[in-house]
Amino acid sequence: MRRTLAVLMVAVTSMVALAFLVPLALVVKETARSRALSDAERQASALVPVLALTTEADELGLAMARTEAGRQGRLAIHVKDGPTTGVSRAPRGEVARAVARTSASRVELPGGYALLRPVALDEDRGAVIEVFVPAGELTRGVTASWAVLSGVAVVLVLGSVLVGDRLGARVVRAARRLGSAATALGEGDLGERIHPDGPAELVAAATAFNAMAARVTRLLAAERELAADLSHRLRTPLTALRLSLDQLGPPAEPSRRALARLEEEVDTIITAARRPARAPRSCDAAEVLRDRLTFWSALAEDQSRPWRLTGATLPVSVPVPAGELTAAVDALLGNVFRHTAEGTAFGVTLHEGEDAVGILVADAGPGIRDPDAALERGASGAGSTGLGLDIARRLAESTGGSLRLDRSSLGGAQVQLWLRRTPLDRPRGGRSGRRG
Repeated sequence: MRRTLAVLMVAVTSMVALAFLVPLALVVKETARSRALSDAERQASALVPVLALTTEADELGLAMARTEAGRQGRLAIHVKDGPTTGVSRAPRGEVARAVARTSASRVELPGGYALLRPVALDEDRGAVIEVFVPAGELTRGVTASWAVLSGVAVVLVLGSVLVGDRLGARVVRAARRLGSAATALGEGDLGERIHPDGPAELVAAATAFNAMAARVTRLLAAERELAADLSHRLRTPLTALRLSLDQLGPPAEPSRRALARLEEEVDTIITAARRPARAPRSCDAAEVLRDRLTFWSALAEDQSRPWRLTGATLPVSVPVPAGELTAAVDALLGNVFRHTAEGTAFGVTLHEGEDAVGILVADAGPGIRDPDAALERGASGAGSTGLGLDIARRLAESTGGSLRLDRSSLGGAQVQLWLRRTPLDRPRGGRSGRRG
């Protein structure tokens, strides 16, 4: 914006300066020319009284020596039917024609002009006073005047650029503060506020931003309180269910383990609801996969499902919160258990590429009959792993990645969750492309 304002001020001020200074420069040039010619005519007029008294060459020479043009050898007096006194540069024909005129005339010569001033002496005689005006006299002082005018134009342009830059800097500072505050709020800093400053429009925008931030803070606080309250309410039926399972003895041990895991999830929800809104925007995908496979392994064991986790031995950073990645992985694994028969094998592979991280969930089920339709509506119908695809798709697209459906090496469906990474998320040390 500041650069644009500077260019605009230069263009506008330059046009204004040219509109005024170009005519003024021409006036200065014409003034200098008129001044030189007027001075020449004044000096010629000073000799008219002398010619009225005498036409003797010696007397005329003394009179000419008293003028500046005479001392510089630029003055001559032509007496009809008599000698020429001084240095003449005008052609004889022009001098002869000037005698018959009643007013002064100018003749252009190489290097300047000759002013021819006729003087009537008596009925039969006349004279012509010739004053030579060099070209330098016609333009004397013009260059200096033009230099001054150019300097004034440059000062005007620089001054306008400085004023425009100061005004633009005020607008830019206010806009940048508003942008930085919006970025901070988007990253979860709900305490971000800005002091309204700058033009009236930006002051109004800043005031509206502060009001919006306050409302968002209140809404999120109410949402966290509601989530925590609902989670607390779940404790009563969970406790009753635990007491009922305890009465069933050893046969209910798998159910008790599942109930314990459910209670842990409820505790996690309560903790997350109480946690400040500004949570980390990245997590270790390998750690999340190990944790979720540990959770689902109990159910896989009950259903006699072979499974394996590949590539999750070393940390792999992805630009999504751990809670959101956990929800997506649970949705994909839940599809496997929901839409394939007991005893169906499945596997999870973590693939780390240069610009993206892939989580591949494959199974040995019947597959998805219509992958395109499953991606469009987030459900597979009677296929393998269709339900919950919408959760994983939204997570992938939030990073600029994608969700793909393919046939797995196990014979069933394979869901590929690709999360794109920025250069700051990429590993240091050249581990790109690792797959273990």
